[in-house]
Amino acid sequence: MRYDDFRRSDDIDDRRDQGGMGGGGGFGFPMGGGGGLGIGTVIILGLIGWAVGIDPRILIGGAEILTGGGQQAPTYQTDRQSQAKRGAPTDDMGSMIAGILGEIDDRWSEIFSETGRTYKGPRIVLFRNATNGGRCGMAQSAMGPFYCPPDQQIFLDTNFFREIETKFGGCQGSACKFTAAYIIAHEAGHHIQNLLGILPKATAAQQRAGSQAEANAIQVKVELQADCLSGVWVNREAKKRPGFIEPGDIEGALRTAAAIGDDTLQRRMQGRVVPDSFTHGSAEQRKRWFMIGYQQGTPSACNTFATDNL
Repeated sequence: MRYDDFRRSDDIDDRRDQGGMGGGGGFGFPMGGGGGLGIGTVIILGLIGWAVGIDPRILIGGAEILTGGGQQAPTYQTDRQSQAKRGAPTDDMGSMIAGILGEIDDRWSEIFSETGRTYKGPRIVLFRNATNGGRCGMAQSAMGPFYCPPDQQIFLDTNFFREIETKFGGCQGSACKFTAAYIIAHEAGHHIQNLLGILPKATAAQQRAGSQAEANAIQVKVELQADCLSGVWVNREAKKRPGFIEPGDIEGALRTAAAIGDDTLQRRMQGRVVPDSFTHGSAEQRKRWFMIGYQQGTPSACNTFATDNL
């Protein structure tokens, strides 16, 4: 991926030098009433949430946080966090992320303007280990990248990109830069869903669902749509900046999508696949919807809620 001419966004809070918030705290896995979730299910949901997606507590706790409903998570304010560096970082990793966010914002501003809408992009919070997640509680490395709808922020421990390469085998070499762009664009896809009112509608549908499997199926559509929206951005960016995509980049994104499919993760973590517990989609579904967005380049192609053929 060529990103030297990307516009660097200043909508970044860089807390990496703060070294995390130490032990303790974190988020508790709600076990629910009437027996609640089995601990095995909780662990699997946490691990799935660790891969690309939104806050794992959404998967475990019923998606209340999508609209800020339910009991508000406590916020954690420290003087060190209030002194986070703001603006585009100058190190290689931080500069790349700032460039990716800048281009995501620019392309989606153009897309929104096509329908008379105004786009306001998310902020990215970079951290190590753990940090204040605002109205989404604590952000921890083990949760992976996630989008916090009430605050319109993406939380990202950059070590996650190395884990995708070394632990999940989701990319190799230079293609990992494009994988980082795919992941950030996926999280920005959740921001777009939030701006368009899709997340609150999905939450309401989940709350009306008659079973956990039905609620999970709605979440799968949310996640696959974010994958598709990521592909839309890649399509628009490639048209705007010919040469942005280098050989192996798309294959790398598809490899990452396959590596973090629910079936892949479940097979890896528990040795078997339970489709009713899927929350992000299978490897083939994730690859398919990314490619739909990439090939068609229009958000209207990403209506995962209008089809049963995911």
